[in-house]
Amino acid sequence: MQSNSDVVRRFVEEVLNQGNLDAAGQFFWEDMVEQVPLPGQGPGLEGLKDVLRGLRTAFPDMHWTIHEQITEGEKVLSRFEWTGTHRGTFLGVPATHRPVVVWGMVIDRFEGGKIKDTRIIMDALGLMMQLGMILSPKA
Repeated sequence: MQSNSDVVRRFVEEVLNQGNLDAAGQFFWEDMVEQVPLPGQGPGLEGLKDVLRGLRTAFPDMHWTIHEQITEGEKVLSRFEWTGTHRGTFLGVPATHRPVVVWGMVIDRFEGGKIKDTRIIMDALGLMMQLGMILSPKA
């Protein structure tokens, strides 16, 4: 039997890194809840797939790496970083062709071997600065 942290790692590899969005149902319940949805994200697994499809379109070379995981009961916290090149519209921002590096953490709560709800916290400000939408402060 796989641990919950192994399930998260498999999701990252198969769905996020390899782009196999149809496999997302192996890892999430149909009625999963995103506690901190992206603007415009719909409910459940289909809403998650739509967001992932948009990310993959905007950053076709997107790659996620888990740097650290902490497991407590049915929850797994993963500290991650993802990289990509902005080649398509993302949240209304046309392609800038800039490379990005984004850090964050996600807390996944499991029920019956699948993720029931998730809470992702990413460096959205850093991403917007890397895309040139917000000026970075002068050092």
